[in-house]
Amino acid sequence: MECEFPTVNANSDEIKAMFEATKTIAVLGLSPDESKDSHRVAKYLKEAGFKIVPVYPKEDEILGEKVYRSLAEIPFPVDMVDIFRKPAALDAVADACIARGDVKYFWAQKGIVNNEAAEKAEKAGMKVVQNYCTMVEHRHIFG
Repeated sequence: MECEFPTVNANSDEIKAMFEATKTIAVLGLSPDESKDSHRVAKYLKEAGFKIVPVYPKEDEILGEKVYRSLAEIPFPVDMVDIFRKPAALDAVADACIARGDVKYFWAQKGIVNNEAAEKAEKAGMKVVQNYCTMVEHRHIFG
């Protein structure tokens, strides 16, 4: 399936502000496999000073952090949700973010676009980024 063009996306100034305001990042689809992008990106973000929260269907710990099965299970505030899931899953992710009520930033990784989910998240007050990598953007902005 070809990646659709993101119609909802934050600009570079907004992305910089997002990183500056973010402390806690829930990483949806954070694989325990060190060769996977989700693992490398989460490791980078943790080393950059963010609290990362793995959300994954199995494992008890990834990158030294307790793993949660869903966003709803996380018992403390989450600033950003960094999504490593197929585009079709983003509608449910947007709903879960809205249900939490504390997620400010909805970030779909490189190659992941779902404009309907993005619009839903934006209408609920979240800033949205689609089809960009958090690690690449953070490195680009903060070196």
